[in-house]
Amino acid sequence: MMKNIIIGLGEILWDMLPSGKKLGGAPANFAYIVSQFGFDGYAVSAIGNDLLGKEILDNLKEKKLNFLIEKVGFPTGTVAVTIDETGNPQYEICKGVAWDNIPFTSQTEMLAKICCAVCFGSLAQRSEFSRNTILKFLELVPEKALKIFDINLRQLFYSKEIIEKSLKICNVLKMNDEEMVIISNLFEYQGLSEDAICKKILNDYQMKMVVLTKGETGSYIFTDDIVSYIETPKVSVVDTVGAGDSFTGSLVAALFNGKTIQEAHRLAVEISAYVCTQQGATPEFPPKLTELFK
Repeated sequence: MMKNIIIGLGEILWDMLPSGKKLGGAPANFAYIVSQFGFDGYAVSAIGNDLLGKEILDNLKEKKLNFLIEKVGFPTGTVAVTIDETGNPQYEICKGVAWDNIPFTSQTEMLAKICCAVCFGSLAQRSEFSRNTILKFLELVPEKALKIFDINLRQLFYSKEIIEKSLKICNVLKMNDEEMVIISNLFEYQGLSEDAICKKILNDYQMKMVVLTKGETGSYIFTDDIVSYIETPKVSVVDTVGAGDSFTGSLVAALFNGKTIQEAHRLAVEISAYVCTQQGATPEFPPKLTELFK
C-alpha cells in the first residue's frame, strides 16, 4: 500500500483563465499527474461550502483522482490568471480562502504514515493554520519517503524563515530560474553560478536531489554523483500553466517506476513540453506518453 500512495499537499483552487476556469493549485496538479502513471495520487486540501467547492469535488471525481478535502468556513480559492504573448502566466491569488485553513485530521495522519512521497510548496504555508498542518504531516511521513519541496514562490506569499524550514525538512527541492534568483538574494548566494547554488543547497541541506527548470532553455537535476541537463524541446506553446507541476509529477512517477535519473529527467521534460501545448494544468495524457513510464 505504501508503495503507491503519493500526496499533493496544499492549495486547491480554480485558475480563472481567459478561456474559462480550470482546476489548479500546484499540489493538486502534481497529484493528478502521478495518478495518470498508475499511482494512487491524493490531493489533500480544503474547500468552502459553496458552489465552487462542489465543482472542485465533481471535477476530481471526473478525473478519478483520490482526495482528502475538508469543507471549511471560508470560500473556495480562486486565482485570476492572465497569459502574456509568450504563453507565460501571471497570477492574482485571493487571500483568506479555504486552502489557508487546511485542518489536520485523523485521516490526514493516516495518509501521512503510509505514503511513499509528498509534494508541498511555500504558498499554502502563507497562513499559520495550513503551515502547521503541512509540518505535522511531514513529521509523520516514513523515513524513506520522498519529501518534495516544489518551492512555488508566488507574489510575496513567502519568507526566508518558511523557505529555510522547508529546506531542512525536504529531501528533494524543485525550483525554476526565477525562484533561484529570489533564493540567491534571500540566502546571500550572489556571485555563485547556478550550478554552484544547486550543489551548495544539495550539500548544505543533505538532499537527495535538486531540480532546476529554466523554461525554454532547459533543466538540470543534481544529485551527489550526477548532473543531468536536457534542453527544452521546441513546441507550439498554448500556455505554460502547470508545466512545472507536470515536470515534478512525471519525474517522481518515473523514478518510482525504476527509471534512472537521466531516464526520468527525459520523461519529465517530454511530459511538461506536452502540457505546454494544452490549455490548463491538468490535461489527460495520451497512451503513447503514459506507456513510456512502464
